[in-house]
Amino acid sequence: MISIISRLLPRVAPQLNAASPRDAAAIAALHASSFRRGWGEDEIYRLLVDKAVVTHCAMIRRTLVGFIMSRLATDEAEILSVAIAPARRGRGLSRPLLDFHLRTLAGRAVRAVFLEVDEHNAPARRLYARAGFREVGRRQGYYESGATALVLRRDLG
Repeated sequence: MISIISRLLPRVAPQLNAASPRDAAAIAALHASSFRRGWGEDEIYRLLVDKAVVTHCAMIRRTLVGFIMSRLATDEAEILSVAIAPARRGRGLSRPLLDFHLRTLAGRAVRAVFLEVDEHNAPARRLYARAGFREVGRRQGYYESGATALVLRRDLG
């Protein structure tokens, strides 16, 4: 019933902003609901206070509905994790969050961004392809399931 009502209400655009250490618990909870092995709050906190890590959140009202996190290394970055709340998937939140994150990385003189994605994750693969990422490698059996990780790259100018 709630899902029917939520589909009838107008969509609210998410607020996109930098994450802070006080977001660790919410990010850890979202990560745990999105991946087989979620990162704990302490792991997330350590990443959030690391100066080489850039994290952005998507908020609707005051609820975390998505995040993206990258580690910087000179003029490159690796996207460590991206997650959208299960109830919010398929509603167009991931693209604006990814675009915002990539613009921020470009503003920090990042020239190339890398990530790994499960070869079977079709929605994520479509998102990254539309955002200009291209396959540059494969890691056979990378995931616990035995699936191959596709290594993707996008140049930022």
